[in-house]
Amino acid sequence: MNTRKTLLSAAIVSCLAFSAHAQQAPASAPTATDLDTVQVTGIRGSMEKSLDTKREANARLEVVTAEDVGKLPAHNVADTLQRLPGVNISSSSADEGGFDEADRVSLRGTSPSLTQTLINGHTVASADWFVLSQGNNVGRSVSYSLLPSELVSSVEVNKSSQAKLQDGGTTGTVNIVTRTPLGFANKFTAEASVGAVNSDQADSTDPQLSALFNYKSDDGRFGVLLQGFYQKRELRREAQEIPGGFFKIAATDPVAATNPDLIGVNVPGLLGSTLFEQTRERKGGLVTVEFKPSDDLTLALSGFSSKMEANNYNRNFMMFGNSFAKSQAPDAGYTIKDGVLTNATYTGRPGTDYAVYDMIYREATAKTNYVTFDADWQINDNLNSKFQVGTTKGTGSTPRQFIAEVTAANGGGASWSTHGNSSPIDWNVGGDISPSGVTSFGTWGNQEVTAEDKEDWVNLDFSQYFTSGALSSIDFGVRYADHKREAMSPEGATPGNIWAALQNGATANYPGGFAKDIGGTFPRNLWYFTPDALKDAILNNSTWLANNDGPDGRHNYGAEWKVAEKNFGAYVQANLSGDRWAGNFGLRYVNIKQDIDTYLAVQDVANADVRSLFGMWKAQAFENKHSRVLPSANLKFDLAEDLVFRFAASQTQTLPDYSALGASSWGSDLNKTGGGGNPKLKPTVSTNLDANLEWYFMPRGLLSAGVFSMNMKDYIAFDVQTQMLFSELTHQLEAYQVSAPINADGKVSGLELVYEQPIGEYFGVNANYTYADGSSSHTWADGTNNLLGTSKNTYNVGAYFENDTFGARLSYTYRSEFLISLSGANPYYQDAFGTLSASLSYKATDWLSVSFDALNLNNPTYKYYQSSAIPTSFYSNGRQYYLNFRFKY
Repeated sequence: MNTRKTLLSAAIVSCLAFSAHAQQAPASAPTATDLDTVQVTGIRGSMEKSLDTKREANARLEVVTAEDVGKLPAHNVADTLQRLPGVNISSSSADEGGFDEADRVSLRGTSPSLTQTLINGHTVASADWFVLSQGNNVGRSVSYSLLPSELVSSVEVNKSSQAKLQDGGTTGTVNIVTRTPLGFANKFTAEASVGAVNSDQADSTDPQLSALFNYKSDDGRFGVLLQGFYQKRELRREAQEIPGGFFKIAATDPVAATNPDLIGVNVPGLLGSTLFEQTRERKGGLVTVEFKPSDDLTLALSGFSSKMEANNYNRNFMMFGNSFAKSQAPDAGYTIKDGVLTNATYTGRPGTDYAVYDMIYREATAKTNYVTFDADWQINDNLNSKFQVGTTKGTGSTPRQFIAEVTAANGGGASWSTHGNSSPIDWNVGGDISPSGVTSFGTWGNQEVTAEDKEDWVNLDFSQYFTSGALSSIDFGVRYADHKREAMSPEGATPGNIWAALQNGATANYPGGFAKDIGGTFPRNLWYFTPDALKDAILNNSTWLANNDGPDGRHNYGAEWKVAEKNFGAYVQANLSGDRWAGNFGLRYVNIKQDIDTYLAVQDVANADVRSLFGMWKAQAFENKHSRVLPSANLKFDLAEDLVFRFAASQTQTLPDYSALGASSWGSDLNKTGGGGNPKLKPTVSTNLDANLEWYFMPRGLLSAGVFSMNMKDYIAFDVQTQMLFSELTHQLEAYQVSAPINADGKVSGLELVYEQPIGEYFGVNANYTYADGSSSHTWADGTNNLLGTSKNTYNVGAYFENDTFGARLSYTYRSEFLISLSGANPYYQDAFGTLSASLSYKATDWLSVSFDALNLNNPTYKYYQSSAIPTSFYSNGRQYYLNFRFKY
């Protein structure tokens, strides 16, 4: 027997019993999506609208309402959401490290993959610009980098589940609501924003443009909304990176014979001085047409498209510990502390390269789009139906990777000194590290990587209303979706004599003052080949094969996989109301079929279905079927005119990440580690309880406290397994330590506190705090039982001022450390960080307003680590300033 389901069912039955004995009342309070459209302008109006929506909702809901077109409380949608209680953000989806802009959203100390993001209640296909997110590390979370704030009317964060909500969000659902043509007050509305963003570290100022036009007929039966945006931004990230973390000296390594005290000691494999630069150019728009042929029927056709060009150049000059530390003994006087070789100097040996330098220029794009057709038909006074059919597609592509890897510092020796995980490692290499000191050249990596994410769906929903009794309405409906996620690596180039063309190519230098904000002593005055020199040398000296199949082809089948899912759902939800209480309960049935296609590396040609220069593989196909009933219940009690108590209970489900199911195992020859998928993973099913007390002590004033608990069965964790994979160096199968996803139970419980209060007519303050205590039945290599993504402490504090012409807001948000995943075979974490932002606005006239937004004013350094003694990386991104002029007609 499933004890948790039994307990949950008992809780819901108890709610029903209470409802049956409660007093009858008129129809229930409207939900967030049922409220009348209100034109909100200004900070105070936005906060009041958000609190009113939250108060009237029958479920646990947080709402952010835009002050005006393009004026969320923060410039970025994800940054806006992080100010809500229980919401966490992260700036990356894989191993690309910390950036200055949030990209992922998660709830209550969990992984972003467990939070579902929708637009207007429907799926939106995701796409990523980073090559690893396009192939090896593909989650179910949506990239917010493709969603500009100009599109947003409001954002709803559903913390408690309802049967009528689309399944997929174990910990909650974020619904981004766009504007509709018939929702505007005037016949014609025209707005435009002309501005610029300045990134101080990139020393660049770039344009930010958007425009909106809306027409609504005099009779209110026809409307057209057109929105467009073009936004460009240069960014530069300066860092110290330790790719792959530290490795342990093995008893079989040559140095163990002369220095047995080094056996089992952690040593940095690579210590990098890293410069990353990128141009992000985002453009797209939204078109919506609404038509009301009669009072009871509304038809709508909507299309959205967003594309981001994200060409990027990463340079990492690294001390090459893997090259010498296993065979060469450090000079006398080295120190070992907490199992780490904390101080070491290596006298140079002729013929030994002490440095390796990677220069990787990538052309990358990410794009997403959707098209929906909606029909809303009021069949009679008591029955309403809604129909929607839609399609969405996202594509992330890296069509070209221009890569040079050179070795240098021959015979020059090396040294380092560590200082725990809070400070960069001091390190240096001797010898010639100029272009003339290069001793070898190589190029690696797939020349093309593409990921496609697409879904077609149809929804049919009904609402039956009742005019008397405690049962105010019943919602019921069905949904069918066909989803496919595929990673492809179909093309490669045979390199020719690239080095002959490149070694005399144009070079440039790292910027002055490089990495000054992160501290530490390590090489900074470095050179690199310019992107054009690297690109031209590789394009002009590579042969692109017409046929990449066969033993001499460069089709990397091992990087390809596909997951196809067919999802059927049906639900029924009863909405109740009485004297000073309201609520709902329901059941959602889900039936899912998964087809997974992947490859297994083999050594024997007779067992291979496909082969190329990258190895031989056997095609594998798997099928999974999952069906279950997910119950949910929400109750709201008006204990007093200004005091609301809520209780919610539910079961929710999220399917494993796409790459967790489908990705073929892959490995790095550098340290014989890698990653892969597990097609036999089960979905995560969570039993959730939530209680909250809200005191609306004055207009725009709120004091609330709540507790929550999520008990997750078959939570996705990662284990390290030994697998035989193809080595590109030896061209045979070798043993690798592979990080593979597994099912393990997990739980998280916590507390949320919220305080908002106006001070006089023009001032106000707000603050919230979330405590999340998470653990897993899985024990990581470092002996912990952490949940992925769990920050124990998150808080936000802010203050604002606004009168009829001037507004100002200051906000600070903090998140404590959390586990990200595995780096190689080792768990790694992001350290605690806080960000400070400010915004100013001035209403010059009824048709012109000016705004200034400043992000990351405290210029935080994002720190990552493997343990208290072993750092992983330190990133500095600088500050960003946005100046916008908004015109309205």
